[in-house]
Amino acid sequence: MKAKTVLPAVAMTAVSMVLTLAVVVMWLGTAVPWPVALVVGLGIDGGWLATLAYERRLAAQGDHNPAVTGVGWFFGLVATGVLVAHALTAEESAGAWLAVAWLPVAAKALWLVHGLWERTALTPGALDAIRGIQQEARDEAAVARARLRAEAVTEETRLTAVTGAGARVARVQAKTAQTLSQAWSTLETTRQGEDTGRALTSVTSRVTPGVTPRWELPVWGPTEAVPALESAPVLTDEALDVLVDETRHSETPALSYREMAARFRAAGHSASEVRLRAAWKRVVAA
Repeated sequence: MKAKTVLPAVAMTAVSMVLTLAVVVMWLGTAVPWPVALVVGLGIDGGWLATLAYERRLAAQGDHNPAVTGVGWFFGLVATGVLVAHALTAEESAGAWLAVAWLPVAAKALWLVHGLWERTALTPGALDAIRGIQQEARDEAAVARARLRAEAVTEETRLTAVTGAGARVARVQAKTAQTLSQAWSTLETTRQGEDTGRALTSVTSRVTPGVTPRWELPVWGPTEAVPALESAPVLTDEALDVLVDETRHSETPALSYREMAARFRAAGHSASEVRLRAAWKRVVAA
């Protein structure tokens, strides 16, 4: 993975240094002796390469120096300026020279990208752990989605079954109500009939001599509510303890809890199981 970022940066650096040196020698060689032009070109490339080497050394130590970085960009801009100036003053192929004038800055940018990659690079173990966490999260999400879909299908099936059952019950009730209404109408018609009334009266037992009882239809519909029986008063804890103690010692030896409870209720007393057992415990502990 490291070669994918460092090799393009190295190749771009080599091309830009060779191009800068060649342009300086050709351009300045006409005005000054070529050894001087060669020294100028080597100075530009040497400064560029020296600052790059120092930046790489600091990066290997996990450090960074803004001054060194600024000097490196300065040499890169100087090299780019030389190439741009040569392209603008060239009589032939000015466009081609201008098209390659960005190479020093591009090489510097590639080294910047490589440095960022190094600062964010992870070990294979960390990458495997991250992939495992991501895969686990995807698995959990897929299971959750499947569970939700299954629950939705189950709920839909349940609602369909309940709705169908309700519809069948409603149909049966409607049919039963219709049948009962027809039967009731038939009974009413029969009761109102003159001949049928005399026939039914003749077979009805007399309640009072000389009075012919009237045959009536059975009652269909709501009837008067039966008044609730008066509930027995609730026993207090003291009264309940006394009754439990008397019932328990009604025989010798003393009765067990089950026998006492059976006789207590058979005597007509009323108390909840919880209160009766609590009273039993209080009496036994006394």
